[in-house]
Amino acid sequence: MGIHVLDAMSREGFEEVIGVHDRKSGLRALIAIHDTSVGPAFGGIRRWTYISERQALMDVLRLSRAMTRKCVLAGVAGGGGKAVILDHPNLDREAAYRHLGRKVHQMAGRYYTGPDVGTDDAALGWLAEETPFVTCPGDAGPGDLAAATAAGAFAGIRAALRHLDGEADWPSRRVVVQGLGSVGAQLARRLKDVGATVIGTDIDVEHGRAVATELEVEFVEPSDEVEVPCDVFAPCALGGMLHDVTIERLSTRVVAGAANNVLAKAHHADLLMARGVLFLPDFVTNAGALLRGAMFHLEGRHMELAEIEQRIEGVCDDVLQRAAAEDEPPARVAKGIADERIAARRAAHS
Repeated sequence: MGIHVLDAMSREGFEEVIGVHDRKSGLRALIAIHDTSVGPAFGGIRRWTYISERQALMDVLRLSRAMTRKCVLAGVAGGGGKAVILDHPNLDREAAYRHLGRKVHQMAGRYYTGPDVGTDDAALGWLAEETPFVTCPGDAGPGDLAAATAAGAFAGIRAALRHLDGEADWPSRRVVVQGLGSVGAQLARRLKDVGATVIGTDIDVEHGRAVATELEVEFVEPSDEVEVPCDVFAPCALGGMLHDVTIERLSTRVVAGAANNVLAKAHHADLLMARGVLFLPDFVTNAGALLRGAMFHLEGRHMELAEIEQRIEGVCDDVLQRAAAEDEPPARVAKGIADERIAARRAAHS
C-alpha cells in the first residue's frame, strides 16, 4: 500500500497523503494535498462506500488533482486538496466528522474543506464546531454553494452553445439534466427560466420525480437519459458515467455539467470528439463552489452568482477557442493549460 501511495504521489506531484483512523467512531479516511505552492489547498469531503482502500486512494488523488486544475484555471490563489471517508454501516457519522474536523484543524489552514457527495449541511456544522477551516452552511458562510456550482455549469453550457451556433437561443434548446440533487435541480430551474426545454432524471426515482413535478419538467427513467435526443447533456450526479457504452448511446451535441470526473478514462474525450460531441471538462464548468468558498476564505467577500458565471464563461471561451485552433478535445486543452500554469507557479515559488 505504501509503495503504491508514494508512486502515485511522485507521478502527479502530490505533496501529502494523510491516513486518518478513529477507533471509537469507526472513521477511516484519507486526505490528499496536491498543491499549496501559492496558497492553501481547497477541496470537500466525500463520504462513499468504496470497495477497497485502493479505490478510495485513487479517488482522493484524482479529485484533489482536479481541484488544483480548477484553482489555476479559475484564478484562485490556492491549490487542490480532498478528503474521502470510507463509509460503512457502523460509522458514527457525527463523531467521525468531528474527528476529521480536528485533523483538519491540526493542519492550521493548509487545507480548507467543505461539502461533497455524502457531506451535507449537518456534517458541515459538526466540522465547523471543530475547525474554522471549513465552509460553513447558512449565514456564517459564503452563500449557497450548490447555487454557485449550478451557475458555473449554466455558464459552461451557454459558452458551448455560443461556440457552436453563435448564440445560446434558449427557447430552441433541449437539455437533459442527469441528477436532480441540490445542484442539478437549481441548474434545471435556471435553464427552464431562460426558456429551454428541460428533461430530468435521477437514480433516486421517487426524489427525481418529485423535483421534476415541482419544476414542471419532463422526467425520464435513469439509464434511459443518455439516449434522449437533446442539444445538451448535463451530468450533475457521480463521475465516470461517460465510457465506451454510454458514449455510443448519447444523442447530444454538447456535454457540460456539474459532476466531477465525468469521463471514465482520459481517452473518452477523444471518442466524444470523434462522434462530434463538444465536451467541456468538469473541472472548468463546476468551479463555482470553489470560487465562492475561496473568495470568502481568502478575501472575506461574498461572490455573486453573476460574477461566478462571468468568470467561468471566460475560462470556457478561452479553452474552446484554443481547442478549435489546435483541433484538440477541449478536455485535453484545458488540462494542458492548467498543468502549464501549475508547473510555472511551482517553479516561481520553489
